[in-house]
Amino acid sequence: MDKFLNNSEIQTTVYALGSFLLLSILYIITTYALRKLGANPKYLIPKDSIKKVGVPLFLLFFAFWIRSQSLQTILGVEDFSFVIRKTSTLLIIGCITWLILVALKVTKKLVIQNYDVQATDNLKARKIYTQFNILERIFIVLVVLLAIAAALMSFESIREVGISLFASAGVAGIIVGFSAQKMIGTILAGIQIAITQPIKIDDVVIVEGEWGRIEEITLTYVVIAIWDKRRLIVPTPYFIEKPFQNWTKSSADIMGTVFIHTDYHVPFDKLREELTRILEGTDLWDGKVNVLQVTDAKERSVEIRALMSASDSPTAWDLRVLVREKLITYLQENYPESLPHTRLYIKNMDEAKDGKEEKSKK
Repeated sequence: MDKFLNNSEIQTTVYALGSFLLLSILYIITTYALRKLGANPKYLIPKDSIKKVGVPLFLLFFAFWIRSQSLQTILGVEDFSFVIRKTSTLLIIGCITWLILVALKVTKKLVIQNYDVQATDNLKARKIYTQFNILERIFIVLVVLLAIAAALMSFESIREVGISLFASAGVAGIIVGFSAQKMIGTILAGIQIAITQPIKIDDVVIVEGEWGRIEEITLTYVVIAIWDKRRLIVPTPYFIEKPFQNWTKSSADIMGTVFIHTDYHVPFDKLREELTRILEGTDLWDGKVNVLQVTDAKERSVEIRALMSASDSPTAWDLRVLVREKLITYLQENYPESLPHTRLYIKNMDEAKDGKEEKSKK
């Protein structure tokens, strides 16, 4: 027994197998616990997300195992110990970064699935969705940069070069700052949009005279889906520096207006009754606002404004089109004399001659 314990080769093998067995048990316990969390509705962790963790976890435990000196002795690769350790370090950094990004994706999915962006009153859902989208991109960039920095700093030579360059970093930083100030300003504008939220995903906006919905918000640009299926790409600083219209900033409901020009003979009360009948006969109206007003009187026509409300801007547009068509049809069929027309008065020729003779006598 003493001879067995004093045998260095046997000890090395035992240590290598023991470390492999220990790490295997830890891996099995971890994956089993995660599967249980995924199967339990109480925790609401998606099963597909649990599967994504399996590969980086396996590689992480494998990276710890190959660092074992006993394994290197058994395999006879002690001369490559430095390379194996560095490879293991890089693999550990990569796996940890991978796990953090997976955890971020899972967290985002768990939070967003509680909010329905497609709902009619989706203001809160759009706020959460916008913040998570932008902050997720910021977090991913930071994690990847930190991972690259940690990987590079694991090499002594690179670390020494970094320390030697630290003294000149101030001057270099100023130069880079001036050359990249536009890019930095764009990124900061993206972060500001995520925090202050002048725009959100699915907001209805008018930018550069174009009506559309916010389709995507990144750190550097915003994609607006125009009503005719075009896409307007706008840099993020635009929404910080320039004025624009946001029709759904605080709520989705919106007022719609229809202007009609008529003759002075138009019966206003009858037109109000017809507007009410039209609105009550369509599901586009939300039942809140129903107003008909005379907003202007010109020498040849009267300007009438019909004001109505709808649950959102696309519905308001359809409602305006419907009301305009129905009111014009109503006037054509019932009060054609109320439509705008030009009056021309022609005097009798005899009366005109008498008038001229009287003027000549005078």
